[in-house]
Amino acid sequence: MLGIIGGTGIYAIDGLSVIREHLVDTPFGAPSAPAVQGRFGAMEVMFLPRHGPHHELLPHEVNYRANIYALKSLGVRQIIGLSAVGSLRQQIAPGEFIIPTQYVDWVRGHRDKTFFGEGLVAHVSSAEPTCARLASTLEAAASEMRLPVHSGVVYGCVDGPRLGTRAESHFLRGAMACDVVGMTNVPEVFLAREAQICYCTLGIVTDYDCWLEDPAQHATVAAVIARYGESVGRARQLLTRILSTGLSDHDACSCRHALRDAVLTPEGAVPTEKRALFQLLRA
Repeated sequence: MLGIIGGTGIYAIDGLSVIREHLVDTPFGAPSAPAVQGRFGAMEVMFLPRHGPHHELLPHEVNYRANIYALKSLGVRQIIGLSAVGSLRQQIAPGEFIIPTQYVDWVRGHRDKTFFGEGLVAHVSSAEPTCARLASTLEAAASEMRLPVHSGVVYGCVDGPRLGTRAESHFLRGAMACDVVGMTNVPEVFLAREAQICYCTLGIVTDYDCWLEDPAQHATVAAVIARYGESVGRARQLLTRILSTGLSDHDACSCRHALRDAVLTPEGAVPTEKRALFQLLRA
C-alpha cells in the first residue's frame, strides 16, 4: 500500500474516498494525527499529515518514529513524503519541484532517529537513502505533466523552527554541497529505511533561503505562503496522476530488504519487549 505524508499546506487528499481513520497506539507514543485510509479509483492509500491536521507541530515536535511505525503497521510499504524546501541553487527556482536522492543530517537538537537500541542492534545502510524506483515514477509523472522538476538533489536538514542565517545558508550550499534545505525529512527518510519501506520526497521549492544578496529574495513566512498556494495545487495534481495510474509492485526493491545484513543481535537474543517491533520492521 502507498502511504502519503503531507507536509505544509497538504492536510488532506482531494478525491480520496475515505474508508476509515486509524489512531494507532505505538510503542513511541501517538502519531501526528490519525492515519486516513481511503481509496482513489482502484488504488488504496494511507494519508498522514506530518504536522498534524491543523499544522500544530513544529518540525522538532513531530513524532517521526510513531508516524513511520503507524504507517508500517497499517500495511504501508511505499511512502511519498511532501515537503516545503528552500533552494540553495540559482537554477532551482521557487515554484519548482525537487526529488532528493541524498540527505545531509544537520539536525543538532534531540530527535529520536532510530527504532533500534535497548538490546536490539542494527546498522542500516543509508548510502542510497531514496527509493530509486519510486523516484523514477515521480520524475516520469512530473515530466509527463510538464512540471519543472529537479532530480538527483541533495537535501540538507536543519533543526528549525527559525529560518536560517546567511552564513548558515552559504555553509550548507558550499561546505555541505546541499542543493535545498528543509526541516523535516530527517529522521523520516532513515526511519523508513529501517522499516524497509520504499521512501521518496517530493519537495516544493518555496524560496531561495537567504544566500542571495537581494534581501527581497530572503525567506520569510509571508513570502513562502504567498508562493506556496499555486505549487501545492500542482503537487496535488501530480499526486492525483500517480494515484490514477497506480504504482508497480516494489516488493523486489532493495529497500524492502534493508535489514537483511544489518541486524547484529541474534534473533534468540532479542529482548522480549522488542520482539513485536522487530517482527514489524522485518515484515
